[in-house]
Amino acid sequence: MSSEFGLLIVNLKMSVEVERKFVCDADIQKTVEGIGGVCIGEHQFHDKYFDTPDFFLTLKDTWLRQRRGCWELKCPTATVGKAENSGIEHSKQAALCSRYIEITSLPEIQQRVKYVLKDSVRDGKMSCQLPEEVTEEKIHSAEETQLVADQDRPETAEKSSSEGDESWLSKLNLVCFAAFTTVRCSFTLEEEVHIDLDKADFGYCVGEIEVIVPEGEDMQPAMEKIEKTAQKLGLTGDQRVQGKMDVYLQRYCPEHYAKLLSANIL
Repeated sequence: MSSEFGLLIVNLKMSVEVERKFVCDADIQKTVEGIGGVCIGEHQFHDKYFDTPDFFLTLKDTWLRQRRGCWELKCPTATVGKAENSGIEHSKQAALCSRYIEITSLPEIQQRVKYVLKDSVRDGKMSCQLPEEVTEEKIHSAEETQLVADQDRPETAEKSSSEGDESWLSKLNLVCFAAFTTVRCSFTLEEEVHIDLDKADFGYCVGEIEVIVPEGEDMQPAMEKIEKTAQKLGLTGDQRVQGKMDVYLQRYCPEHYAKLLSANIL
């Protein structure tokens, strides 16, 4: 790695986003503030999601998106935490929550996507060939390191990763299958709980309670915090609430939606 770019290699600690979605009513913002939620701002962002024409990434529950010009990858947790081992996976709390790792390093995203897609190439489902062999060792190596450019100006690193050559998308036969804009109002509560209230430009509103947990650690405390917050909000029901992507696909991409339902992804 050339030193002229001032790049440093540091250990990367992976984290898991534990989330529960809920339906928003007209008074939800007042309700959140009433339980101690502190608004940290409202902002708007545009998302574009990518997959192969045969939906191979999303059928692996792997979600590649571009947000504010930067790449993000949400994928299932690679390890099983203590909560799953203790049977919490089958509890009401676990059934209502999703758990994903979000990766924001573009080189690692590319390695991870290639690794997921290699099975598609092997099975003859994709006509393209991956530009290089991707092994689990390479994935683990990418998970343990990340590149940090100009630590005094983090926005420079973010910008550089988003403005690079995007030819890798076509090489991997990746195309945009969904695009929409969201207005988000964010809140923080005690015990490191976050609440986001989202309104998508296709008319769907949804809330989200989130707690971040280091990968491999016990998920049960996070789910208990989420359940406690849900009770304070007066949430009821034992079925998962649809997210923005669920509703978008159901409305505009019914074939894709049906395949994800059949594969128990949604």
